[in-house]
Amino acid sequence: MKMYSCSRLMTLWFVISVALCFNARNSVSASKQCNFPAIFNFGDSNSDTGGLSAAFGQPGPPQGMSYFHHPAGRYCDGRLIVDFIAKKLGLPYLNAFLDSVGSNYSHGANFATAGSTIRPQNTTLHQSGGFSPFSLDVQFNQFSDFQRRTQIFRNKGGVYKTLLPKPEYFSQALYTFDIGQNDLASGYFHNMSTDQVRAYVPDVLDQFKNVIKYVYNHGGRSFWVHNTGPVGCLPYIMDLHPVKRSLVDKAGCATPYNEVAKFFNRELKKVVVQLRKELPLAAITYVDVYAVKYSLISHPKKHGFEEPLRACCGHGGKYNYNLHMGCGAKIKHGGKEILVAKPCKDPSVWVNWDGVHYTQAANERVLEQIVDGAFSDPPIPLNMACHRNL
Repeated sequence: MKMYSCSRLMTLWFVISVALCFNARNSVSASKQCNFPAIFNFGDSNSDTGGLSAAFGQPGPPQGMSYFHHPAGRYCDGRLIVDFIAKKLGLPYLNAFLDSVGSNYSHGANFATAGSTIRPQNTTLHQSGGFSPFSLDVQFNQFSDFQRRTQIFRNKGGVYKTLLPKPEYFSQALYTFDIGQNDLASGYFHNMSTDQVRAYVPDVLDQFKNVIKYVYNHGGRSFWVHNTGPVGCLPYIMDLHPVKRSLVDKAGCATPYNEVAKFFNRELKKVVVQLRKELPLAAITYVDVYAVKYSLISHPKKHGFEEPLRACCGHGGKYNYNLHMGCGAKIKHGGKEILVAKPCKDPSVWVNWDGVHYTQAANERVLEQIVDGAFSDPPIPLNMACHRNL
């Protein structure tokens, strides 16, 4: 029989212990995956998969060119962050609640619409400069009605059982929120100063807090909350509300608008912390998409991008953006329509799509960065966001 020295036996025991520990950790991690059966999303154009277009008309080509190859209700050349979230969780892309044609809600619904705000604007779509009447409180009312009517119609059986979510999905689902950018932008479009916009942020976030509570009272338990992005890096803000050169940072962004966005995010994080105390059964993950999006713009080559600030699809000006000639705009000349606001040749190396929204490539890169919890508080991965802590 082969004899082993004491030191060799200790080394062998250490190796076995590490292996057992590693396997145990993997087993625990696997058991903690949430297996969300559905997603219910609330937001603005950053996550609108067809809501506004169902209500007011489909945005035309070249929207959707990089993935769907036709307009698909998204203000993007392809998919949005919420699409990549669904894909990562093994779920179908979300249909918009407002889209009645061909929709399947068995794995959730999307209540977001482009131009939406947390705080109601109390104006029409055209009076408000493009801000949606479907503010966050309206989106919640739609969700509430959807949840109630879903149970009624599922009981009828037939096709309703295949197109609507099971009752238990409402408590097991992931509730995603990406909204707030337009609350800041609307102030600038009403000629408010950054100080004036900053002053109404607490009221905006009070209304956000209320909606989270409403969803919780309707059974929601897992919340994935994106903060707002660097508004001061968006071509439409920089073009329509220019600042002095001394107020432009090294990345080319307007510092005053970004400072307000950072203030909004700090206050949003405080609201999330307070909500965790008030809603004991809720798992609320705060996700710093601002940091990721700003990194794409300030260090584009690191992320595989060549053009960080100019719009891929647009016409004229420093940022290839024109308020009166948006992406896909045409003019009539000699009895013919001529496409003026054309898309760039390769959107995959551009961060910005149309002066307001991000490209599919940028959206995918954001998801890649946030999916493992590296930019989350607490640092919980997407697929474990039903847990308060790991």
